[in-house]
Amino acid sequence: MDEVSNELQSLATAMGFEANSFKSMAHRPAILRGFMALAGSILGPDSNLDKGLRQMIAYISSAASGCRYCQAHTSHGAEVAGVDVKKLESLWLFETSDLFDDRERAALSLALAAGQVPNMATDDHFSTLSNYFSDEEITEIVAVISLFGFLNRWNDTLATQLEKGPLTFAETHLKESGWEVGNHS
Repeated sequence: MDEVSNELQSLATAMGFEANSFKSMAHRPAILRGFMALAGSILGPDSNLDKGLRQMIAYISSAASGCRYCQAHTSHGAEVAGVDVKKLESLWLFETSDLFDDRERAALSLALAAGQVPNMATDDHFSTLSNYFSDEEITEIVAVISLFGFLNRWNDTLATQLEKGPLTFAETHLKESGWEVGNHS
């Protein structure tokens, strides 16, 4: 891990804590660096999508796949990005809650469908998205879902232990919707 200590420190600074998932990737420095490059191109400062929306998309797709580690991280990340906690506590009600607008509903609906196995995304999802998002933004939405598909498999397979910040957030704000730490304790 000494070989990637600068990368791990950079990630910890950006996230506000040391993420255990990145520490496990560090056993193969090329994997960590490759992941960082991909994640940076999707989630970095050049993104067109609002950071809070990206985190909500990542949360819904992670929840659809069952990854509690990523649910805790992305909901915590959405709150850090400025998404109201009441909205985060109502994410599973996005289709009917007044807290969400039609633009968000379209993105979250695709995230829910595409996060499932088998993938349930349809042409109708993309038709609806095109009413609210450019082709470039739709590409970013799919990229966020796909990036977290990798993280969902990585963290569930390794039963990555949740860090204190995301764990505390999830236990405080997601339990009402059925979240539990599972194998990530």
